[in-house]
Amino acid sequence: MGILTANLFITLDGVYQAPGGPEEDRGGGFEFGGWQAAYFDDETGEAIGAGIDRMDALLLGRKTYDIFAGFWPQQKDHIGETFNALPKFVVSRTLTRPEWEGTTALSEVSELAELKEQFDDIHMFGSGHLIRSLLEADLLDRLNLFLYPLTFGSGKRLFDDGSGVPAAFRFAQPPVAFPKGAVLLSYERSGEPITGITIGQG
Repeated sequence: MGILTANLFITLDGVYQAPGGPEEDRGGGFEFGGWQAAYFDDETGEAIGAGIDRMDALLLGRKTYDIFAGFWPQQKDHIGETFNALPKFVVSRTLTRPEWEGTTALSEVSELAELKEQFDDIHMFGSGHLIRSLLEADLLDRLNLFLYPLTFGSGKRLFDDGSGVPAAFRFAQPPVAFPKGAVLLSYERSGEPITGITIGQG
């Protein structure tokens, strides 16, 4: 059984919208696109690159897929070559003929259970709606949060509508702090939340 990992670049107030470029995603009037760049350093790049080098398939939600498909096919650097060569999957009920070469469209999240049987290390980026669906279906094995020292007060948030299911997590690896202030927090599921206990008991 393969591992499915979600990578999310997120602020202290939970915003993950448009980290890569000013015009990447202005949905909802978001004015802070490209916020990740000021905090990017060699160490962060190495951590992101190491994950990309391990993956053998790329999974995306529809909106993130459209962003990636509009950018990466023209890139000839190592990451571009890797993404273009990898098998790619997009979860969408409306997209039936993906144009990015090597992409397969999946109509249901449940199809990912079979996909995890075919690949060892599937990674996804962004795609907050898909992350929520994967957590609800108990199909997400690891959640890598690249946490940045910023707050915006507006923008897309992972659980902004109260969605999600009760779940507990544990560290999949020790936290990593980067020179410019970002922190990598890598979690894996550890069952249900433990509640009803007063501090000092047990």
